[in-house]
Amino acid sequence: MVPAWQQRARTLKHEIHALILAWQSPRTPWFARLVLLLVIAYALSPVDLIPDFIPVLGYVDDLLLLPLGIALALRLIPAEVMAECRSRAQAGEADTAYISGSAGRWAAVVIVLLWIITITLLLWLGWRWWAA
Repeated sequence: MVPAWQQRARTLKHEIHALILAWQSPRTPWFARLVLLLVIAYALSPVDLIPDFIPVLGYVDDLLLLPLGIALALRLIPAEVMAECRSRAQAGEADTAYISGSAGRWAAVVIVLLWIITITLLLWLGWRWWAA
């Protein structure tokens, strides 16, 4: 059982690596990059739609939203780009400085902007409800 989990972990590591390489690729459409950025931002965000401390439901968003976002991104990335990125990930290629630098900053910007928009929308809806 342990070797099967280790193999799955290696496969997942290579797939994530390939997605990062696909995000960097100029041949990846902008909307696929946007989906990848949103998925990464949500995965790194300290705030979940359903808080993790709620029994069972707390992990539903992590178990459903993240895989669905990744599946959507995979469908949006051209097959030849993804195949090339998978082979590069298998070979161990990556610009790790770029991944930790630029992508990390963009993910932080997206997270902050999403929460500002969410809080603004909630305040606006609360004000409309209170004023009515």
